[in-house]
Amino acid sequence: METNVLTKSELIFSVNDLNLWYGETYALKNINMEIEKNKVTAIIGPSGCGKSTFVKTLNLMVNTTPNVKISGEIMFRGENLITKKRDLVDLRKNIGMVFQKGNPFPQSIFDNVAFGPKIHGLRNKQEIEQLVEKSLKDVALWDEVKDRLKDPALGLSGGQQQRLCIARALATKPDVLLMDEPTSALDPISTAKIEDLIIQLKEKYTVVIVTHNMQQAARISDKTAFFLNGEVIEFDHTDNIFSTPNDKRTEDYISGRFG
Repeated sequence: METNVLTKSELIFSVNDLNLWYGETYALKNINMEIEKNKVTAIIGPSGCGKSTFVKTLNLMVNTTPNVKISGEIMFRGENLITKKRDLVDLRKNIGMVFQKGNPFPQSIFDNVAFGPKIHGLRNKQEIEQLVEKSLKDVALWDEVKDRLKDPALGLSGGQQQRLCIARALATKPDVLLMDEPTSALDPISTAKIEDLIIQLKEKYTVVIVTHNMQQAARISDKTAFFLNGEVIEFDHTDNIFSTPNDKRTEDYISGRFG
């Protein structure tokens, strides 16, 4: 396990004794993790182990599920998100989310990216145009779509739709980008583009990615957490997790003995 003590300035999240129940189902059990700024943190583990639930808890998206009960701390910007009454729209401006399958709005490419800034009160047309261009450039999509910004976003390929959704999340200038299996529905070429993009994004953002693809975690992440049955079994630098795991269950999962 990681033993180095991180300073507050190096952390984006400090998760302490986090527990979550869906009704009677105990889904997350005593999670303790420190997530560093400007790093890629991968969450791996078999289906149903709590990976997606954990990530959706970081921006309280899980609160939309009926009968959810949460205890513990998720410290973000000096506040415990679980107990502090936060404006969820504002919270999700700072903690963006990208899902498994690209889900553009049934609007133009331009309007998809401009949506968030407009919701948050940006009205200056020139500023919106500049922000749309920057966000599309950040995801390496600008050159592919700059001449058809008024075309429907749903006309893009699957990989382009996913990069558009990342651009849409970046347009609100978040601190954190949460990604829940963002390449699982994509072909290998599109997957490689998203992976390259994630590595570049950590220069400006903190990325937390759920992935079922262990090779992907090894390629792109700085640290990896292995979840099993709602618990964090091991959390360490990615190289250590994949080369010298401390827990036999981690080794068994990585080597394909289960999951």
